[in-house]
Amino acid sequence: METSFVLFSQLNMCETKEKAFFKLIHGGLGKEEASKEAKTRVSPEEAVKWGESFDKLLSHRDGLDAFTRFLKTEFSEENIEFWIACEDFKKNKEPQQITLKAKAIYEKFIQSDAPQEVNLDFHTKEVITKSITQPTLHSFDAAQSRVYQLMEQDSYTRFLKSDIYLELIEGRPRRPTNLRRRSRSFTYNEFQDVKSDVAIWL
Repeated sequence: METSFVLFSQLNMCETKEKAFFKLIHGGLGKEEASKEAKTRVSPEEAVKWGESFDKLLSHRDGLDAFTRFLKTEFSEENIEFWIACEDFKKNKEPQQITLKAKAIYEKFIQSDAPQEVNLDFHTKEVITKSITQPTLHSFDAAQSRVYQLMEQDSYTRFLKSDIYLELIEGRPRRPTNLRRRSRSFTYNEFQDVKSDVAIWL
């Protein structure tokens, strides 16, 4: 009984360490976020509409969420986060808020060595840098437009071919199905090999 208790304690410790490591390499996905993702249900009919245009994808909350998850797999989520920040920025009306949020966007996405720097040409960055001391609601329009075009012409095309999107339009997970199919085939082949060995010995 004592040996069994020690063994189970060690297993629990290993499991805890594995969970901690998983959270570390995956950015610490919180329980609330995981629960929210699990509860999100999109009909295949709705998901198909997202393939009609990039605008339709971004205008739907679940479409925006799915596209963001896809960009995270490509380590380019800064593009959609910048686009969202610009959309939110244009809703401000108070001058003080405009100045504060413009500076925050600039420091996070625009300036050199920004933590989530987006890919912009030199001219666009220079114009923003010069106007950041007296920003307007249109200070980031050119940059937002360029990032939008980049996502539409590049990332959006790959998104429509990704497992994330294909699972939604088919209404079921694709990967587990493929894994089960390969597993059955492998088991059958192994059984055939065993059967042949038995025949030889007989």
